[in-house]
Amino acid sequence: MTVHPSLQPAIDAWTHSIEAINELVRPLAEGDWNRPTDCPGWSVRDVVSHVIGVESEMLGEPRPIHTLPRDLYHVTDEFSRYIEVQVDVRRCHTAPEMTSELELTVIRRSRQLRGETRSPRAPVRWPLGSGNEQTLERALTVRAFDVWVHEQDLRRALGVPGNLAAPGALIARDVLVAGLPGVVAGKAGAPAGSAVVVDVHGPVEFLRTVRVDGAGRGSVDSSVSLGPVVTLALDWEAYVLLACGRVRPEALDGRVTVEGEPGLAVAILREFAVTP
Repeated sequence: MTVHPSLQPAIDAWTHSIEAINELVRPLAEGDWNRPTDCPGWSVRDVVSHVIGVESEMLGEPRPIHTLPRDLYHVTDEFSRYIEVQVDVRRCHTAPEMTSELELTVIRRSRQLRGETRSPRAPVRWPLGSGNEQTLERALTVRAFDVWVHEQDLRRALGVPGNLAAPGALIARDVLVAGLPGVVAGKAGAPAGSAVVVDVHGPVEFLRTVRVDGAGRGSVDSSVSLGPVVTLALDWEAYVLLACGRVRPEALDGRVTVEGEPGLAVAILREFAVTP
């Protein structure tokens, strides 16, 4: 148990998901590492490389000195360039090299987290070396979220579904729901004084109402709205796919039910992604 119990849920969720990834990829044949995932430009190997790379940096390891090729179409800005270095440097690694590095990283990172003594409010820089800071509690929450989402990317690529209601899923729910006001009131431009309901069913069930105040600012709560301008009903996995930018709405035909103003519903679904 960490000194600060408020950090434990994120640590437990991270542990559950990263150990699941370890179990998923350990028996893979060499060719399976090249299977494409829903992450643009990334294979199974690339997703695992990303997980290893971020956790290595959280351990304080120096970043690789590596020049990216110029033809990576999915690298579009400085953040994606930063992330891609840890991925591209491992593209020549064999399956045994990948599984060995992942296993060692999990062991070292787990040991670090078990010995964590900093305050949940301690500042942490991410990306490391940048001027961006977040609290340790937020950083660990983001890591639990990220690792669970990438576990699901790997499961879809490998055809091994599971863990949709794992501890990481509940953290993912909270992270993704927090982005709903920005989608509805900001990017989709829902009118002032309106309400939009998102009703999710399946392994993780919840109902959230996004309310837009008179100044056009959005907020989200779990109370029922009378007469929402739009209601979206969809299953949990479809919600994750949309909110994490893995698919376009048209790829989920039959999994999303829309009631209300069709133009606004289309705008909301088009702008549903809240992750980079």
